[in-house]
Amino acid sequence: MSEKEQAKQIIDKLPEYKIKNILLFLQGIAFDDEMEDDLFCERMIENYENAPEEDKEDIPFEECLKEWGLDQNV
Repeated sequence: MSEKEQAKQIIDKLPEYKIKNILLFLQGIAFDDEMEDDLFCERMIENYENAPEEDKEDIPFEECLKEWGLDQNV
């Protein structure tokens, strides 16, 4: 049994009044992950903006899509 399945079984056994606290806790964890992602992206932008011009490379959008295996028409 996976850890996720074990967690679901435990939650299913909890009384309703405790579910609210579990939900708030899980939402807090998800919020923290989103904040970390946002901070990472902000640091990447700052690093790029503060980098010397000779370290910056212009890559066409289409080339980026191809490199990452993406299709802009999807």
